[in-house]
Amino acid sequence: MARPTRQQRRARRGEGSEQTLAGQSRAARQGRSLQVQKPQPGRQQERERRGFAPFRFVGESVGELKKVDWPGRQQLVQGTIVVILACAIVGTYLFGCDAVLKHFVQTVLLGQ
Repeated sequence: MARPTRQQRRARRGEGSEQTLAGQSRAARQGRSLQVQKPQPGRQQERERRGFAPFRFVGESVGELKKVDWPGRQQLVQGTIVVILACAIVGTYLFGCDAVLKHFVQTVLLGQ
């Protein structure tokens, strides 16, 4: 449950100014703070009016894709080169580790 706003707290204090917290029982204070908000009847109708969920999803997705700042040709080429270089470096490192560990496993651990 959301915390009450400042206006709601002030209004509650104004209504119950004749009673102090000391005068109220603990159960009364807890009962008032644990009240559950009931759903509004118009909320379900509003949800149904928005449309069928898959169509709404596609519409919202198209709207979000229009907001995207797509990269230009030069930025795309630079990004592709960076990814290819990173893959080559990591691949070379893993190949070297595999060759060293393969030799270690065969000679030391397996004793061949």
